[in-house]
This record gives sequence, C-alpha cells and structure tokens, in this order.
Amino acid sequence: MEARAAARAIDALRRGWPIRIAGADGALTLLPIEGATRESLAAFDPAGQAPLLLSGARGVTLKLVNQREAGDPLAPVLIARERWTDTPAAAMAIADPVSDLANPFKGPFRAQPLPQTDAAGAALELARLAGLLPAYFVGADDASVEAACTVADIAAFGDATQLEIAARARLPVEAKVDAEIVAFRSTQDPREHVALILGERDGSPPVVRLHSECLTGDVLGSLKCDCGPQLHSALHEIAEAQWGVLLYLRQEGRGIGLINKLRAYQLQDQGFDTVDANVRLGFAIDARDFGVAARMLDLLGVRAVRLLTNNPAKVAGLEAEGITVIERLPHALPSNPHNERYLATKRDRTGHQL
Repeated sequence: MEARAAARAIDALRRGWPIRIAGADGALTLLPIEGATRESLAAFDPAGQAPLLLSGARGVTLKLVNQREAGDPLAPVLIARERWTDTPAAAMAIADPVSDLANPFKGPFRAQPLPQTDAAGAALELARLAGLLPAYFVGADDASVEAACTVADIAAFGDATQLEIAARARLPVEAKVDAEIVAFRSTQDPREHVALILGERDGSPPVVRLHSECLTGDVLGSLKCDCGPQLHSALHEIAEAQWGVLLYLRQEGRGIGLINKLRAYQLQDQGFDTVDANVRLGFAIDARDFGVAARMLDLLGVRAVRLLTNNPAKVAGLEAEGITVIERLPHALPSNPHNERYLATKRDRTGHQL
C-alpha cells in the first residue's frame, strides 16, 4: 500500500480527471461527476454509456425501481445511464441533493449490479477526502486515467501514525501570554494540524480541548453553529487551569470539507437537520478521525487528559488510541435563534451531553 498513490488520485479528482481504483473484487475506472465537462466526459466515455456510481443514501432518495440491487442504503449504488442523465450538468443534478427542489427527478432510475463493491466503497471515501460529492461516471476498463490507486492505498492515506512535529514557537495569545504553538505535518496528508499549549507543564493531566476547524464559525462569526464561541471559551477555560492544550484539527465540516459543509447548510435551509443533511449528501454523520488528536497528544508526551467536551465520541476516540480520559469536563454555551436546532440535534441525535 502506498498513500502517495491515493494522494495523486485525490489531486486528479479535484482537477476533474479520471482515476482507477483496484480492490479485492475488481477495479473501477471513474470520472468525478463534479468537475466533469462535456469534453472530458466525451473523452472518457465516447460511447455515452457510462453508468453513475452514487452513495446508497442517494439511491434511497432516487427511489430506484429495482431495489434488489440497491437494497442496502449504506452500500454504493450503480445506476444505468439514461438520456436524462446524459450530460455532466444533468448528472450533477442527480448527484447533488441541494438541487432537488430546482430539478425535479425525471427517472425512473434503474439500479445495476455492482460486483466491485470494495473499489466502489473506497471511491466514495476518496471523494470525501477530495472534498467532492461522492458521485462518478464509471467508464470502460481500458479508459485512459491520470492516476491509479488501490483500496489499501486509500486506507493508508491520512495514517495518523505518520504525523510528526514540524515546528514550534512561543505564541502569546489573548487568553494567556504564556503559550506555545506546535505544528504537525504528515507525509501522508497535506493537512497541517496545530496544538496550542497554555501554561507551564507540572506533571498533572492537562485540560484538553479537541476543536475541529470551522472557517465560518471560528473566523467569520457564523451564528449557525457554536464553534467560534466554543473555541474562545475553551481557550479561557484552559488558561484558568494549571496548564492545558487546545488541538486545532483540520477536519472542516466534521470531516466532509468546506464546500460540502456549505451544501449541508443549504439542505438545512430546506428543512433538514445537521444529521440528515450529511447523510443526504452521502456522507457519515461524523467523518472525523480522532486518532489524529491522539497522535498529537502522544507526540507532546501527554497520555492522560481532562477532556473539555460534550461529545462522548471524542472520549471514546481518544481512549481507543490509548489516551486515558480521567475526567470529562462539560462545555456548554448559550444558544441563539440561529443555532437552537443545531444544538438540539447534537443533543438528541448524536448523544452530546452536558
């Protein structure tokens, strides 16, 4: 397995180029629907017969005629190419749930058998890593591609054990002038994570906060979530302890990326809650990898923490990687009219506790 092969495939997908993924049960030649043009599709599929590979959740929405081939909503789905899915724009309307109200389905859509389930599932995961919708045209085996990888390559991409400390510096911040920032880099993943250490280490377990990147909340002051206030409140709570660490994880939108997060926002404006919006897009409810946080703590020499969180998944994620959570410290902030439903969804559907 070679994570570099997966990285090259991700780069190709982001450029709208075709790739090939090989798995235990065969290979698939794929062109991402997002980014495809008439010219690139014609070059990839001159016969105009390439079916569409979509997430199982999307297949449920499409109400596939022959459900036997698409009975599992968690499995990838292959649908036949029809005249109403014949252009990149038409295929994008099928792939993107945000456009459902503007583009009523023309169907019916026919599911086809998909023997290469291993490669297909990895393809959907690779789309998430690239920040794209999980949707492809599936071409002939001999179609020309720009990059190729295996299912094992994709599994190796982002391997947290490859993360290392790249740089560190003193960084006085508003919450506490006695602070140090530490940057982490991996050869497997271009995302660079950082830790902010506040106060002087004294051998006691630090107060630790895992904060996932949120451009809209952290930087722009979005009222749709509580990320910005949580970040700043956490810094002050850590500063009031003897010492602590804030881990800033580059996992925007619970791991689905900025653009897909904005798509989820659009679905929320249509009436879906946070959970249903992510699932409707074809993603997991929470795709973050807390193994990254555990590796960062390990590199900092921290093996036991007092974790500042309302999310039991963070506790479980750290403990699964060998970090002892000796205490969970609740982290509650007031709601506002724009994020009341968001906070209720976290409480009622993803198990967040106070």
